[in-house]
Amino acid sequence: MNFKFKIGTKVLFGRECIKENKSVFKGFGKRALFVTGKSSAKASGALQDVIEVLEEYGIDYEIYDRVANNPSLENVKEGGEAARKFNADFIIGIGGGSPLDASKAIAVLARNDIEPVDLYKNVFENKPLPIIAIPTTAGTGSEVTPYSILTRDDIKTKKSFGNEDTFPVVAFIDARYTESMSYETTIDTAIDAFTHALEGYLGKKSTPVSDVLAVEAIRIFGQCQEDLLNNRFDYAVREKLLYMSMLGGMVISHTGTTIIHGMGYSLTYFKDIPHGRANGLLVKEYLKYNYEVAKGKIDNVLSLLRLSSIDALGEIVERLIPKRPVLTKEEIELYASLAMKQNSTLSNARTVVKEDMEEIFKNTFKDG
Repeated sequence: MNFKFKIGTKVLFGRECIKENKSVFKGFGKRALFVTGKSSAKASGALQDVIEVLEEYGIDYEIYDRVANNPSLENVKEGGEAARKFNADFIIGIGGGSPLDASKAIAVLARNDIEPVDLYKNVFENKPLPIIAIPTTAGTGSEVTPYSILTRDDIKTKKSFGNEDTFPVVAFIDARYTESMSYETTIDTAIDAFTHALEGYLGKKSTPVSDVLAVEAIRIFGQCQEDLLNNRFDYAVREKLLYMSMLGGMVISHTGTTIIHGMGYSLTYFKDIPHGRANGLLVKEYLKYNYEVAKGKIDNVLSLLRLSSIDALGEIVERLIPKRPVLTKEEIELYASLAMKQNSTLSNARTVVKEDMEEIFKNTFKDG
């Protein structure tokens, strides 16, 4: 065995974890910038819970609530300027993957006078502001990863950056904050979390330790399949999904992702398909493509999900996300070309060429 393993985030998981551990906030300074979108932080109750703690300890705060659904370089530049103007001591990111990812970029830009595109150099003169991450969706696991995935209009795709210094310092993970999610968002984010575990498990960078976490996350997805299909989401189910999401984040912190993510980015960028949903559309053909080089692991995935075949999994995904777009030949060629440029493509279990990507797209969307 030869591997490295580090989780850079202290996790506080459970009901009322913010109130139960409120003294944690005292150690970060006297000025906090909230980074969030327009609604989820308020609707979930997380924002108010944190404000009560900050006011109790006399910590000043401002709210930057302009994070877009798929934050761009321009978006995080604005947030970095807001952090510098307020002279923030730390960042509190609340929301789904977009606000949490944006928080990492904003934390870097708050302390480094660089252009946002230079984030991708992954070397920063000054350490970013410390980040407290509070997820309101059970999908990205961004609260325990160093990655910030941003939309790059200049290259017409999404691309990630991150190093050990961009891990959130603390994550407060409370399933109550996911109860305001719609059914569609719950499905999309659950599939995102599943694909993190799946890709990490099957990718070239998997390790014995990451495999343990991935197997547990996949097993939980199997436990929750019927609940997802039948819109049964009590607190216990939502807590399982949030736990799965956290595990998936821990997995990809060490393994990265593979071609599902690289291919899915174009579906999000050009077709406005939510990230998790885009990933899910590709799962069946991804598994079929990789089966010859990862048979043992893929068979174990099916066993953990209590399914007899890849097609059986494909049927479940199709029930969860029944609508798929129609792609033209030109779109398929473009999307495949863009996916080949993603670093994650190099981590795929089977070595990929552009024609393989095109075939996966064709087989996935032939019935669109």
